[in-house]
Amino acid sequence: MLWSLFKIVVFVAIIGLLAVGAMFLMETSGGVQITAGGVEYTLGPLQSVIALGVLILAIWVFFKLLTLLIATLKFLNGDETALSRYFDRNRERRGYQALADGLMALASGEGRVAMNKATKAEKLLNKPELTNLLVAQAAEMNGDTKKASETYKKLVTNNATRFVGVRGIMKQKLVEGDDDTARKLAEKALAIKPRHAETQDILLGLQTKSQDWTGARSTLTAKLKAGHLPRDVFKRRDAVLALSEAKGILDESATLEQRELAIEANRLSPDLVPAAALAARAYIKKGKPRAASKILKKAWEVQPHPDLAHAFAEIAPNETPSERIKRFTTLTRIQPENPETRLILAELNIVAEDFPEARRALGDVVEKQADARAYTLMAAIERGEGASDAVVQGWLAKALTAPRGPQWVCDNCHDIQPEWGPVCQNCGSFDTLSWQTPMTPEIATATGVHMLPLIVGALEDKTNSDAEPEEAEQEETAEVIEMEAESVQPDAEPVVEKQA
Repeated sequence: MLWSLFKIVVFVAIIGLLAVGAMFLMETSGGVQITAGGVEYTLGPLQSVIALGVLILAIWVFFKLLTLLIATLKFLNGDETALSRYFDRNRERRGYQALADGLMALASGEGRVAMNKATKAEKLLNKPELTNLLVAQAAEMNGDTKKASETYKKLVTNNATRFVGVRGIMKQKLVEGDDDTARKLAEKALAIKPRHAETQDILLGLQTKSQDWTGARSTLTAKLKAGHLPRDVFKRRDAVLALSEAKGILDESATLEQRELAIEANRLSPDLVPAAALAARAYIKKGKPRAASKILKKAWEVQPHPDLAHAFAEIAPNETPSERIKRFTTLTRIQPENPETRLILAELNIVAEDFPEARRALGDVVEKQADARAYTLMAAIERGEGASDAVVQGWLAKALTAPRGPQWVCDNCHDIQPEWGPVCQNCGSFDTLSWQTPMTPEIATATGVHMLPLIVGALEDKTNSDAEPEEAEQEETAEVIEMEAESVQPDAEPVVEKQA
C-alpha cells in the first residue's frame, strides 16, 4: 500500500516537473536557427528540446538498422550464423529473464508461475542443465511427481547434472517410503560427491535403519574425513555401531569376530554402558574374569548402572550370598553414595538375609530419591524383619504408584525405551538413547492399587500355612525380591538370584 502510494506520488511529481519545464521553455525567448539549402528554420526553446529527443531516437534506430544490415550482408556472403546470432541474442536475453523470474517464483512458493516460467525458459534457452532443474523443482512444488521424475532422469544423463538428478530421485523415493531404493541411490550420489554432508547423513540414517552396521561405519568414517564430524563424536558413534555388530555374542553360535567387536566397542567408548556390559560378557566367555571385572569397574566410575551390576554378578554365578557381597565391595566402594550403589548393596544384603544392613545400605534413598525399586526393597526388608502385612502392603502400594526411576530415554523425542538400542524405536534417530529419569514420569492408575490384594495375597496365605515360620519368612522375602525384579525391570535379569 505505501509502496503504491509512493509510486503514484513520484509519477505525479515527474509530470508536474515536465509541465513546469515546458511552461518555462515556452516563456523563454530565443531559440535555435538552422539553415539548410538556403532556407532558414527557427525553432523555439520547447521545439528545440523535442527536436533533440527525436534526433536521439533516430540515431538509435539508425544503428539498429545498420547492425541488421551488416548481419544480412554477412549471411549473404556465406556466414549462415551471423543473422541467427543477431536474433539469438534477443532470444537468449528473454530466456534468461524467464529463468530468473522462475527462480524468484520458486523461492516465493508460486509453483504454477514457476512452472510457466520454466517452460518459457526451456523454449528460449538451449541449456537443459539449467532449465531441467527449474522444471523438476517447479513440478514437485505443483505435486506433479511424474513430471519431476522424468526431468530428474534427464539430469542423470548429463555428467554435469548427474548428482542433482540422483539426489532428486533419492528424495522422491524417501517420500514414497522406498528406503531400499533410496539407500542405493544415496550410495551412488555419495560416490559422485563423497564429501556431500547431506547425502552422508541420509545414507547413515538409512543404513542404521536397515541394520547395515558395516556400511554405516564406512559412512561414518567418510564424515570424519570430510570434516563434518568431531573426532570425539565419531569415536562414540563408531563404538555404538561396533556394539550393534556384536549383538548376539551370548548365543551359542556367536563367532569370535562378534566377541572381538564387543571388546572393540568398549575400547572406542569405555563410558558406553551397553558396550562395557557386552565386552565383559565376551571376556567371561573367553575365560578372562579379571579383564571383565576391570572393564565393569571403569564403566561404573563414569555411571553406576544395573546392567553393569548384572554383568559383574555373572563373573561368579555360583558364589554364596556372603561371597557375592564381599566380591561386590570392589565395585560398590567406587561411588558409595550413588543411589544405584545403595540399591545394589541393599539387594545383596536382603538375599544374604542381613536385613538391618540392607536398611543401612539404603540410607536416605527412600526419603530423597525413592522410586518403585527402592519401595519394593523396603517391603522386602520389612518382611524379613518380621513386620506386619499392613506395613509390607504399605510399601508395596507406594511402589505401585511411584515412578520407575532412570530409564533409557531418547534425547530427541523423549520416548522411553524398554532396552538400549542404537536407533530410537519411536523416531528412528541414531545414538540418542541415554540413561536418565524421564521428564514426564509415568502416571499411576487406580488399576495398580486395585491389584495390590492379588499381589500380597500370597504373603498372607503363606503366613497362615503349616510351614515352619522361618522357612515361610524366607520364601516370602524371596517372593518380594522376585516381584521387584519383575515389576521394576521386566526385561533384565535380577542382580542376585535366590540361593538354594
